[in-house]
Amino acid sequence: MSIRADNLLARLRETLGEASGQASAGAADQITLEIPAEAMEAVCRTLRDAPDLAFDQLIDVCGVDYSDFPQEPDVARPRFAVVYHLLSTTHNARLRVRAYLADEFPLVASVIDVWPAANWFEREAFDLMGIVFDGHPDLRRILTDYGFVGHPLRKDFPLNGEVEMRYDAVQGRVIYEPVSIENRISVPRVRRDDFRYEHPAG
Repeated sequence: MSIRADNLLARLRETLGEASGQASAGAADQITLEIPAEAMEAVCRTLRDAPDLAFDQLIDVCGVDYSDFPQEPDVARPRFAVVYHLLSTTHNARLRVRAYLADEFPLVASVIDVWPAANWFEREAFDLMGIVFDGHPDLRRILTDYGFVGHPLRKDFPLNGEVEMRYDAVQGRVIYEPVSIENRISVPRVRRDDFRYEHPAG
């Protein structure tokens, strides 16, 4: 681990105390801080306001679906997680904050009051992954259609979707119906009749 990452870990442990117990360095010395979802807003506020940390910019918020992720034998990991990528322009440091969420109803507090930039990121994570951000002032779909069913970045979402829409001339409007197309497995055709592997001398 580099001195820079080691210093950031020390500052996190000193400022956050027990909340920093899951902080670790990964590839390229990227520090990841794992916290309980219930502590998200309070920890994020500390990460922003503490002078030794000063993570003043939220770079991204994303959801993760671990349903097909290889599991360690003795560790039961929830299916979903929310990840915040932070930047401290004061200390030129980056931090990843992750919280695991419940499988049935992934819920975490919104951090819009800490970083207003979270507004669109949280709407995107809600739309595509179904993560609910408690306290978000306008949690609507942002990338899919108004009548869209499901969350397309979840690993169990069917590749051909669940509904299709068409214009119904009788009703005079667009209607939604279950998907009528069937999944098709395409197999590439291989032809080897051009003699490319024969020896030219015969």
